[in-house]
Amino acid sequence: MLIDIQEGKALNPMVIHITQEKINLYAEASGDFNPIHIDESFAAKTPFGGTIAHGMLNLAHVSEMMTSAFGRSWLSGGKLRAKFKEPARPGDTLTINGRIDCVEQKNGISYANCTFECLNQKGETIVTGEAIVKVSSDER
Repeated sequence: MLIDIQEGKALNPMVIHITQEKINLYAEASGDFNPIHIDESFAAKTPFGGTIAHGMLNLAHVSEMMTSAFGRSWLSGGKLRAKFKEPARPGDTLTINGRIDCVEQKNGISYANCTFECLNQKGETIVTGEAIVKVSSDER
């Protein structure tokens, strides 16, 4: 967990390797068996040209980065807003970066407002977004 919560602080990045096996396991866990994710012959005929990872799988890794930074505060009430720019594909290596943009006080409670981006190995932006997490005084 971050010890020093301050504006401009970078969050520890996450590096994730996307495989078809991980996509298939996510499909089982989520119940989302859309063939664009799990049927390679079907997906090859789509404009994507092959299977793609579930968007929520990518956001699960963003949430993992936020949990690493903020622990229980993130798990008990963190909020994400995301924009999907490009699909993540089997074989991609994703790097998720984040930072604390500002810390605000609302009704005597501190909130860390963060931004994040997820890039593939080519430097293409896969997902961007914002995260808000309540931080207690002992975390500041």
